[in-house]
Amino acid sequence: MELNQTQSCVFMCSGQGSQKPGMGADLIDVPEVAQVFDCASDILGVDVRNLCTQAPAEELNETRNAQAAIATLSIGIATALIARGVQPQAVLGFSLGQVSALAISGMLSVEDTFRLLAVRSEVMAKAAQQNEGVMSAFMKGAPEEVEEVCASCAQGQVLVPANYNSAAQIVVSGEVAAVERAEAAWKERGYKARRLATSGAFHSPLMQQAASEFSAYLETVQFSDPRVPLICNTDAQPLKAADAPAHLTAHLTHPVRFMQSVQELAAAGATSFVEVGFGGVLNNLVKRIDPNLDHVCVQDRASMEALIQNQA
Repeated sequence: MELNQTQSCVFMCSGQGSQKPGMGADLIDVPEVAQVFDCASDILGVDVRNLCTQAPAEELNETRNAQAAIATLSIGIATALIARGVQPQAVLGFSLGQVSALAISGMLSVEDTFRLLAVRSEVMAKAAQQNEGVMSAFMKGAPEEVEEVCASCAQGQVLVPANYNSAAQIVVSGEVAAVERAEAAWKERGYKARRLATSGAFHSPLMQQAASEFSAYLETVQFSDPRVPLICNTDAQPLKAADAPAHLTAHLTHPVRFMQSVQELAAAGATSFVEVGFGGVLNNLVKRIDPNLDHVCVQDRASMEALIQNQA
């Protein structure tokens, strides 16, 4: 992997679950952010400004609404930073964030990114309704231990590692009873598990129906080679236009390799990581993955202005 060392940082795009009522409220009048919100609202057919600033948690947490709000804010913040001279050397998304990264990297226009997002969120929501499942974060331990527990507790049901967040936090995804068995086994080993507030078992075979429908749509999409390298969640390597349909399809049923992606970027010379989004989840994960890396979350006017000033 080759990075432009004259550029200052890696942009990271937030994933689903980072949403919160009021997110991005003091950034919406930034011209570049406002333009992205207008575009998202027109294409998605929902007032994304209202979702971010006025909608109650119950409404915002619905899969379609959460994905719209998070992606719009990430793309808007990134666009505003680039317009002010903060040029990323690479872009990395987390789950949903990989969709946001398509626009930031130049693989898709902002308009086409939101069209893709509309299809993706729709098929994922439908699959989650038809195939009940849950996700749980397993703390401490090692990735190999999580994989062992998944293998032993599946008992013929779907149960897989879904998010490699850091060496001390792996999210598992699967059918309810299987996840319950895994949580009990994990606690018997002396570790903690925390059930996540997701609407389905994402990044697992329970999303296969969504993947099939999404694959058919992706065959109609024209991807460009990225202007800025986009590190793919599925293999922690730069994504090429020719490979985008296959990788974005696999993304729905395979694990997010965020930890490996950060490690690959650091090995290629990246030293500074900027989360463009809300909540700081990825910012905190980078700290756990490699405490020697610089990391910050740009989620409001103050943090945006601070980063711009530091980059000047």
